[in-house]
Amino acid sequence: MYDYVIVGAGSAGCVLAARLTEDPSLRVLLLEAGPPDGAPEIQIPLAVATMIKGPYDWDFATVPQAHASGRSVYWPRGRTLGGSSSTNAMIYIRGARHDYDTWRDSYGCDGWGYEDLLPYFVRSEDQQRGAIPYHGVGGPLRVEDLRYKHPLTQAWVRSANEAGLPANADFNGAEQDGVGFYQVTHKRGRRWSAAAGYLHPIENRPNLTVVTDALATRVLIEGGRATGVRYEVRGETAEARANAEVILSGGAVNSPQLLMLSGVGPADHLRSHGIDVVVDAPVGQGLQDHPCVNVMFATPRTKPLWELANARTLALYQSLARGPYASNVAESGGFARTSEGLPAPDLQYHVLPTPFIDQGLVESSQRLLSILVGAVAVASRGALTLRSASPHAKPLIDPAYLSDPADLEILIAGIRQTREIAATGPLASLVGGEWAPGEQADDDAALAEFVRRGCVTLFHPTSTCAMGSGDAVCDAELRVRGVEGLRVVDASVMPSVPRGNTNAPTIAIAERAADLIRGNAPLVPANAAAPVGAPAAQ
Repeated sequence: MYDYVIVGAGSAGCVLAARLTEDPSLRVLLLEAGPPDGAPEIQIPLAVATMIKGPYDWDFATVPQAHASGRSVYWPRGRTLGGSSSTNAMIYIRGARHDYDTWRDSYGCDGWGYEDLLPYFVRSEDQQRGAIPYHGVGGPLRVEDLRYKHPLTQAWVRSANEAGLPANADFNGAEQDGVGFYQVTHKRGRRWSAAAGYLHPIENRPNLTVVTDALATRVLIEGGRATGVRYEVRGETAEARANAEVILSGGAVNSPQLLMLSGVGPADHLRSHGIDVVVDAPVGQGLQDHPCVNVMFATPRTKPLWELANARTLALYQSLARGPYASNVAESGGFARTSEGLPAPDLQYHVLPTPFIDQGLVESSQRLLSILVGAVAVASRGALTLRSASPHAKPLIDPAYLSDPADLEILIAGIRQTREIAATGPLASLVGGEWAPGEQADDDAALAEFVRRGCVTLFHPTSTCAMGSGDAVCDAELRVRGVEGLRVVDASVMPSVPRGNTNAPTIAIAERAADLIRGNAPLVPANAAAPVGAPAAQ
């Protein structure tokens, strides 16, 4: 018997396991469907490209996208301790102030505004630059500057500046707008996942049990209360009981799937799969993700990352954690606005000094620079539904890419700005022609067709168990409406997807959730006009 059973040892689950077990009187079980995270390739930043379609990837795919040429889009999600923080590009981005204030003001999420969450970002962080404004030191999550910067990504930043985009050395500081190099979740040049920062330092606590290769199949709900979890581990079925709460931290795909398998979801949909309805709720609805397209340029005189990955540079990395293997691949980028009057940026760039064809699934020996143009003010909303009542069946994922024309317009504007940058400054002398979409795509109709044929995920799904007022799945304390003793703590509770990469926001949500669960007073909201970094509590 446990006090808390946490389903999912991704970013949120690792945070919760660490914070809840600070109280030695609490007994916590952490279940992870994937294997442990001990593989060497998890720790090497450049090896991020090897993580797809392997044992650490859920390997999801969307249903055919009606507004994106009827294509099914590959959706990688981390399936190991640390979840996607063990398989992602390690970029540390918090999102815009406007995102969180919108959660508070438009969705009824009291306590989740920017000034409420900023102290939790600070508490989680161990910032290489020190306790500067907006940042903290001493937290579990190490954040560093990149140790390696490819000449092409450096040229892109300088060219973007010359094209009119301001320099920004800290996208998580006073302003998000601008371009520069991303900070990353590295420690001394190696990946620093949520498992590395939160879980492994405390995994031997006597009040914590961690079980890997354990697929949760059902939340046990008795008399309107969650009492435990049924799961499969190494071919055997087991049950774990929770005295206090069951907490779902499986992410925007797995958490809504498990809720629906357990009878919490749209009633008609559940009945169609023969599932008894416990609570009729909009689980799976409102799915959001950042769509992106890849604009590529030939760089015939510059070696891309794949040419620099050799025995010599690997030895350099193994000895000093420096050189090309210390690259997170998506080294530089930034945020921009497609028109005046917007409350926050609606574009994000990720610059990869290497080919990135078909989401990295196609190897290429060409010398290419890849610019991922992402829409981060997303209007389209989709849904996640069950394929069947089997927990082994992957759910039906429909992000409804480009169903709102506004998203298409953002991406077209981003392609045009990308071309301007490539024709400016030092990048202009390194580029030998546009590889995709190609100069022949010179009007909005051709660019729209390119977007529909090439639009893919930027790997940031959210909002399938959204918190908020009214009939939202979860209330503002992340408790599932209609079931006592059941919470969701992960990216699925976000009412809308924030502007930027979602790992840091997920960790901050879990930090605040841990206080809510333990009954601790929330951290004092920051004075965002003049925030001061401070040592983070452990």
